[in-house]
Amino acid sequence: MSKQKPNIAILGATGVVGREITKIVDELKIDFNEIKFLSSAKSAGTKLEFQGKTYTVEEAKPESFDGVNIVLASAGASTSKIFAPEIVKRGGVLIDNSSAFRMENDVPLVIAYVNDEDLRKHKGIIANPNCSTSQLMLVLKPLHDKFGIKRLIVSTYQAVSGAGLKAINELEANTRAKLNGEEFIPSAFKKEIAFNVLPQIDVFCENGYTKEEMKVVNETKKILHLPQNLPISCTAARVPVFNSHSEAVDIEFEKDVTPEQVREILSNSFGLKVIDNIDNFEYPTTKDSSGVDPVFVGRIRKNIAFDNGISLWCVADNLRIGAALNTVRICKKVIEMELY
Repeated sequence: MSKQKPNIAILGATGVVGREITKIVDELKIDFNEIKFLSSAKSAGTKLEFQGKTYTVEEAKPESFDGVNIVLASAGASTSKIFAPEIVKRGGVLIDNSSAFRMENDVPLVIAYVNDEDLRKHKGIIANPNCSTSQLMLVLKPLHDKFGIKRLIVSTYQAVSGAGLKAINELEANTRAKLNGEEFIPSAFKKEIAFNVLPQIDVFCENGYTKEEMKVVNETKKILHLPQNLPISCTAARVPVFNSHSEAVDIEFEKDVTPEQVREILSNSFGLKVIDNIDNFEYPTTKDSSGVDPVFVGRIRKNIAFDNGISLWCVADNLRIGAALNTVRICKKVIEMELY
C-alpha cells in the first residue's frame, strides 16, 4: 500500500535558491498534501504566490516541523545544523542544500539519476552537492560507467549568483561604477568583480586549494564511489557573469576512448544536451543554459596531454542544476521510492 502524500516545507523560502525551489516544485509537479514556507524572523510575514494561492512565510522554529514529512532547505549551513535534529526527531527527512552534512559518512550525497540508490541509506538527512559538483556529475557518471575515470582536472568559471543576492547586486553596482569612472569598494568579494576574474571562491585551505575546489575533489569521489587516492584537482574562479557556471574538464580514462564515443554517450544521457560543432562555432555558453534544466556539453576533443584523455566544456544554470533543481529532483525520488 502506497504512503499518503507527504507534507512539505521549504526552509529558506525567501532566498534566491528558496524561490527557485518553490518554482521547480510546481514545474516538476511534486505530489504533496500540504506545503509551508519557512524563513528567518527577518523575512517572516512575506507573502508568496504559489499554485494560485497566497501563503504567508512563517518564522522557522522547532515546532514548525511537526507533521512535516520532507523539508527542502536552502538556508545556510548554520541554520541547517540547528534544525536538522529537530526535523529528524519529528520523523521528517531533510534534503539539505548547504555544506553542513555533505561529507558526513552516514549522510548520502546525491545527484538524482546519478546515485539514487544511495538515498536508501539515509537516516533522516540527505545532502545536495555543491553547485559546481552537481553539473559535473551528470557528465562524468555515464563516462565513468563506460570507460573508468583514472585522473580528473577541473577548472570552473563560476557566476556571481552562486554567492547570493548580495553578490549579484555587487556585480551590477561595480559595473556601473567602472563605466562611470567612479571608485568602488567591494564587500561581497575580496576584490572588484566587474571586468575581472577572481581565482578564489571560499577560503583557502592549508594545501593552498580553496574550500570550493576541495568540495569538487571530495564530493566527486563520494558521489561516484571513487577510490580516495584517485587523482583529482580543481581550480575555481569567479567571473563577472550573473548566472550559470562553466567548467573546463580534462579526464584520463582507464580504457580507450574517442570523442565520437563521448558525444554519442552524452547525447543519450539524462539531463544533458550536447552542442558541439566547431565548424559552425556551435558550443554552449552561459546564455544558452540560464533558466533551463539541461547541462550543456561541447568542445569534446581528444586530450593531447593524457593517455586515453578527453577534454570538454560544460555549462549549467547553477541556481537550478547546482541547487534548486537537484534538491527537488531528490524530493521526487524520495517520494517515488517511499523513503519518507
